[in-house]
Amino acid sequence: MPRIRLSPLVIAAISFTILAWASAFIVIRGVAPEIGGGALALGRLAIGTAALGVLALVTRGWLRPTRREWALLLLYGVAWFGAYNVTLNLAEHTLDAGTTAMIVGIGPILIALGAGVLLGEGVPRWLAIGAGVAFSGVVLIGLATSVFGAGGHVDVAGVLWALASAVTYATGVLAQKPLVRRLPAVQVTFLGCAIGLLACLPFAGQLVAEATHASAGALWGVVYLGVVPTALAFTTWGYALARVPAGQLGISTYLVPPIAILAGWAVFQEVPTVLAVVGGVLCLTGVALSRRRPAPRVSGTTPQVVPE
Repeated sequence: MPRIRLSPLVIAAISFTILAWASAFIVIRGVAPEIGGGALALGRLAIGTAALGVLALVTRGWLRPTRREWALLLLYGVAWFGAYNVTLNLAEHTLDAGTTAMIVGIGPILIALGAGVLLGEGVPRWLAIGAGVAFSGVVLIGLATSVFGAGGHVDVAGVLWALASAVTYATGVLAQKPLVRRLPAVQVTFLGCAIGLLACLPFAGQLVAEATHASAGALWGVVYLGVVPTALAFTTWGYALARVPAGQLGISTYLVPPIAILAGWAVFQEVPTVLAVVGGVLCLTGVALSRRRPAPRVSGTTPQVVPE
């Protein structure tokens, strides 16, 4: 596999996405007591669709999807925007932000494996090693924040919802990758968000009822989730995904859980244990290892792929 040298724009897109998605775990945790999982997903997607609609209007190059692309768009929208948001919100009703982020953190492993098998990207040795190291960090932090954390137990239903989030997240990425090869990232993200919005319409009554009694802070939290982690971050993610193999890009999101844990510590006083810190270091180490590539052979020159 040729070495990928990332352009500054791609690095900036990945960095913004990671920070925005890490912040989402904190905001969801804060809004959860006032707005239920399905209602919060619907509100977030409604605002996200409106914001993405504005971006789509000012972005040129809208293309008509083929039948196969519409099928992938349907899977992408329902899985990642619809099911992922609902299950993630439900998980954070009983789990803290850090624990949820750790469990959802197995998503990149599923992406890397799926991309290698389904998208023909292969599973390079260093990608497998990095995934294994990072996964061990996920396990350590999960143990630290649940079994050995405050309270001494973890809610089984919350864990199952978080696992469902990881599966739907990976499914969404694998469906999105073939789409952004031809279709503009903004168009793909807008259509996916709109499809997810339609899938969550059954929660409209719950959203109206709960929003009526929610605090201003909770409502602004919904707005933030719709604009930043959804409209903007999903667009920057799509931009990066069009230029970086899905397995490699998915591994970069291992940075999200450590950031979420630190933010949860600062905002909710969810103090990480020493074991959690060790796990976070392992996650970062795994990300670094996954970026390594075998040295080019002396007999030939391996060209570099420089994304535009």
